[in-house]
Amino acid sequence: MRALVVDHSVPGRLALATVPDPVPGPDEVLVRISAISLNYGELPKADDAPAGVIPGWDAAGVVERAAASGRGPKAGERVVTFGADAGWAELRAVDVDELAVLPDEVGFAEAATLPVAAVTALRALRQGEVRPGHRVAITGASGGVGRFAVQLAAQGGAEVYALVGGAARGEGLAELGADHVLTSAEEIDEPLDLVLDNVGGDLLGDVLGHLAPGGVVLSIGTASGQPTTLAPYQLIAGQITLVGFQRGGRSTADLGHLLRLLATGRLDAGVDWQSDWEKAGEAAVALLERRIKGKAVLTIG
Repeated sequence: MRALVVDHSVPGRLALATVPDPVPGPDEVLVRISAISLNYGELPKADDAPAGVIPGWDAAGVVERAAASGRGPKAGERVVTFGADAGWAELRAVDVDELAVLPDEVGFAEAATLPVAAVTALRALRQGEVRPGHRVAITGASGGVGRFAVQLAAQGGAEVYALVGGAARGEGLAELGADHVLTSAEEIDEPLDLVLDNVGGDLLGDVLGHLAPGGVVLSIGTASGQPTTLAPYQLIAGQITLVGFQRGGRSTADLGHLLRLLATGRLDAGVDWQSDWEKAGEAAVALLERRIKGKAVLTIG
């Protein structure tokens, strides 16, 4: 089969190559992939990324072979899948607990945006116990996780503060449910109950100064690549909780919920870039250079 592999000699460090077909385990289905989405965190960014490895967390396609255990979807069903790697290929072996069947109304490209970005946003808001009236700030709100978090927080009744790197990055977020679209923490006008931080660096330190007593910060990502400096007693004085957040596994139920939101028009997949996977390197460079708002999707065919 063909797959995207790490290749340090080309732009974006991604190139198509011929590799062996995957061999599914007893509780894995074999899926023929039609669309994949790219996430900043999985892109090969440095020379020490192992060459020849197949990356890829998010992928959607059609079940070619059902699991030998009898669990999960049948051959011919359309599914969206999550895995730690190897998703950017013509065939993927995936655990039956890390996929969901697509409603008729949802296409492969839309579905492929969900496994990492949307599930992360959903679970972070759930851990933060968001409820109506909460003030929730989302840093990196124009990115994949951020756009989904804005929508889901608004649907949960929160007052949403969307922080972005510039005015152009914030376009469209108000329509998705953001009450405030800001380019600096200094613009926050009320104490925050919860922060979902995708950026880190100086912005995280600045936002900490705007937490209400007992506020919670979930650190999801560090897109800035910069360290964060905390003022002395900054967490202690406000009894602020700072938690490192990871998405976790067993995605089926949450993927099913998000697919239903897509199918009924209550969630925008936010596909800002879509092309054939022959242009994977170009898409990777655009994502790394922050020229993509929302999600980048590549189709296979």
